[in-house]
Amino acid sequence: MKKIITKRSAVPLYGVAAVWAVWCLLLPVYKLWHLALLAAVSVGAYFLLSKLFPGKRVEVEVPEPEPEPVTTGNPEADALLREGETAVRELTRLGASIREPSVRARVEEITTLTKKIFEDIVDDPQDIPQVKRFAGYYLPTTLKLLNAYDRMSGEASGENVSGTLRRIEDILDTTVAAYRRQYDALFANEALDIDTDITVLESMLKREGLAGKDF
Repeated sequence: MKKIITKRSAVPLYGVAAVWAVWCLLLPVYKLWHLALLAAVSVGAYFLLSKLFPGKRVEVEVPEPEPEPVTTGNPEADALLREGETAVRELTRLGASIREPSVRARVEEITTLTKKIFEDIVDDPQDIPQVKRFAGYYLPTTLKLLNAYDRMSGEASGENVSGTLRRIEDILDTTVAAYRRQYDALFANEALDIDTDITVLESMLKREGLAGKDF
């Protein structure tokens, strides 16, 4: 994140120092009113020079504030969420580093899906075992392949390098599809509950004569 700040000029301070130096050389400073007058002249000189030399506005890079960690009250879920946050940061870094547009687009989708998969356990702790399996194999392997791709992209082109890069690119489409299925699978419990609620509601409406033509 970038921010515009104003860097103050050093000229007003040098001006005040010059006022003191000249005054002490040419005028008396042994009485209290001498010092008071010198202070008043110094303040006036400082404000005048501040107006004449206001400094310059510069753009600086300000680090993004760290988001507040999400806590669920479940130590296992919280540890898994921290692991997910670390993985998402690394995926984000890789997405910004990889230059190939098509690969970058797939990395960004993988990053989005990974974030959603880990966030799911906040709403549904029953999915912790599924997310742990995902975090234990699929995610580390994906990170390993993407780090290799990022590293080898900067190497001199050769048969081994180009062949490896091509194989990683080919597997990314399958990886994205697998991540989508993994995310969709996390809603199996919720879908079952909704189906049950719909069945119960339909039965109640039929029993009360409020379904179909009876309604």
